[in-house]
Amino acid sequence: MKVDLNCDLGESFGNYQIGNDRAVLPLITSANVACGFHAGDENVMAETVRLAKENGVSVGAHPGFPDLQGFGRRNMDMSLTEIYNMVVYQVGALKMFCDINGVALNHVKPHGALYQMAVRDEDIARTIASAVYDIDPQLYLVGLSKSLLIDAGKAQGLKVASEVFADRRYESDGQLVSRKKEGAIIEGTEEAISQVIQMVTEGTVETISGEVINIEADTICIHGDGAHALEFVQEIRSRLAEVNVDIVTLGG
Repeated sequence: MKVDLNCDLGESFGNYQIGNDRAVLPLITSANVACGFHAGDENVMAETVRLAKENGVSVGAHPGFPDLQGFGRRNMDMSLTEIYNMVVYQVGALKMFCDINGVALNHVKPHGALYQMAVRDEDIARTIASAVYDIDPQLYLVGLSKSLLIDAGKAQGLKVASEVFADRRYESDGQLVSRKKEGAIIEGTEEAISQVIQMVTEGTVETISGEVINIEADTICIHGDGAHALEFVQEIRSRLAEVNVDIVTLGG
C-alpha cells in the first residue's frame, strides 16, 4: 500500500511567522503552498518552493479566499467568475515561482472555506476544476474524499486525489466537523495516528457520532499551523512504516 503525505505550508507573511516549515518539509511528500490571499506572500512563496526543491518534495498550490484576518476560513459570497479568476491568479503566481526554480507544479488543493464550499456546492466545485484544467490539465486536483470536488475533477478529466485528515473529525455524511463545534480538532497524537492507520489500511473512519463510514485515502493532510504538526508528521511516518504502507508523492 502507498499514500501521499501533504502539509499546508508557506503560511507566514511579512513579520508574521506561522508553522515550522523547515522541520516539516523533509518528512512529507507534498507541500500545499499558500498563494498570498489567505496567507503567505511573494517572498515566502519563493522560499517555500526553493526549500521544497531542496528536500525533493512535490509542490502544490493552495489557493484560498482573500481573508488574511480569518486565515481563509470564513465563507465569502463571490460569483463563479470571481472564484475562477481568483484560483487562476493564485495558482499562476505560484506556478511562475516553480518555473523559475525548475520545479514542476504537481497539484492544486483549495484552502479553508473555499475547500469546504467546493465540497458541498457543485457549481463552485466545477468552477475550481475548470480553472485547474485550464491552467494545466496534467495537474492533480486534491479534495475531500467522496466529495463534489472530487466528482467535478473527474468530470473535467483531471487526475484527482482523495484527501483525508489526521487532525480533524468527521460527520456521518463524510464531511469534516465544523471548527466551530467542540471536538472538531484532534489534539492527541495517538488518536490522530490511529485514525490515519484506519483510514489508510481499512478505508474507513469513525465519525464523531460513533458511526463507521467508508473513505478513500490517496493523501493525508497535516495542517502546518497546528500545534502538533511536526509531532503528527513524525509519528505518521513511523507508524505507517510499521504496517507496510509506503509514503510516496502523488503520481509516484
